[in-house]
Amino acid sequence: MSHDHYSKSTKRGILLFTILLVLIFIAPDLIQYFRPKPEIRLEQWNADEKAVTENLSRQTGFSYRNNRKKRHLSAPPSKFDPNAYTLEQWMALGLSEKQSAVVLKFTSRTIYSNEELKRIFVISEELYNLVKDSTVYPERPKNLDRLTEYRMEQKLVHVDINRADLDDVLKAGEIALFDAKQLIRLRDQLGGFYSAEQYSEVWQSTPEKIAVWEKYLEIDPAALKTFNINTCSTKELSYHPYISWNLANSLVKLRTQNGPFKEIREIKKSALMTDELYEKLKHYLKVEE
Repeated sequence: MSHDHYSKSTKRGILLFTILLVLIFIAPDLIQYFRPKPEIRLEQWNADEKAVTENLSRQTGFSYRNNRKKRHLSAPPSKFDPNAYTLEQWMALGLSEKQSAVVLKFTSRTIYSNEELKRIFVISEELYNLVKDSTVYPERPKNLDRLTEYRMEQKLVHVDINRADLDDVLKAGEIALFDAKQLIRLRDQLGGFYSAEQYSEVWQSTPEKIAVWEKYLEIDPAALKTFNINTCSTKELSYHPYISWNLANSLVKLRTQNGPFKEIREIKKSALMTDELYEKLKHYLKVEE
């Protein structure tokens, strides 16, 4: 059918319908074009940046910190020798735990001046300015050979791992904060170390780490904590890392059936006790009625 056969009203309707369709399609673009552009405020940008960095930290496990945010630092309460400051005392000045451990690595070799303190890379200019007027240092050995020998003695100072706290272990030299914590954690669980061979049981130990630990750490078996197998319950025995609940239950049953243990080696009567386990466990047991 030719368009000439359409009536004027029909043609007008088609034209209006076409125009309406065009408007529907282009209206969003026109609205966006003529809409006033929002002003980007610096405060909003900073808030958005903070939200993004926090989200990244949650997703990746890494810390994305705003460089403008500073840790609160404090001046020391009195005169102090940086070589004698503990991990907690450095943290009280505003350093993180890891930063404090780094400082202890340097001070374990003994520093003698503010110049040496300032060269420790985790000591910021701001913290240095807060502490520089409060520091006191030991007298520097005058003879260079004596100084070298003195530092070697400081570096090679030995620590009794069965009596040491975290600061003591860190000052022994070359032992990382994480490893020091794991050593103390296992020591406390066991009741102390009786042999350096037990270092292999420390979480994430390696032969290289163990070689360092053996160099700096001493073991005094006299400091071991022992427990009486004639009075401990199944639950108390099972707390020890070397004793499973089944073995603890077996030992208590032996004691109930045969009477109190007279000698430690009597625990070998348990079907669950191996020779290897006995040799490890005997160091932590005592027999008292």
